[in-house]
Amino acid sequence: SVVLLLAVGCGGEPPDKEMQQAQGALDAARAAGADKYATDEYEAAQLALTHSREAVDARDYRLALSHALDSRERAQSAAKMAADGMATARVEADRALTAAENAVAQAATRLEAARTAKVPARLLTAPAAAIDTARTGVQEARAQFDRGDYLSVPSR
Repeated sequence: SVVLLLAVGCGGEPPDKEMQQAQGALDAARAAGADKYATDEYEAAQLALTHSREAVDARDYRLALSHALDSRERAQSAAKMAADGMATARVEADRALTAAENAVAQAATRLEAARTAKVPARLLTAPAAAIDTARTGVQEARAQFDRGDYLSVPSR
């Protein structure tokens, strides 16, 4: 009877539905990229759901409900923030790629001008290698960009 009184006194039943909704919102937020683009809010949502589970274990169902609702709200917010963060990261990555592509093109033009001016080939070996390395780096960054991995594109 003491267990029954404690269960009744702490809010009745576990908030299973709300906890499932919070988990669903977390899953949706992760799918939206919140784990990368809205890290703080996403982690706060995860932590709130963890606290909800801990409150259920402690049979404090009111607290569990409060944490579950907080988790769902934060996860939904993280999903929205992720969309904004992804758009910003995409713009910044595109800007960086464009600048890098232009720099490589300018360097290649200067190298070709040096060859045309009959600069000795031995003096152009290192710059040519540096341009090739830069081209490879830009191609790798472009591939990351094309995959939607905007945060992996170097900013310079």
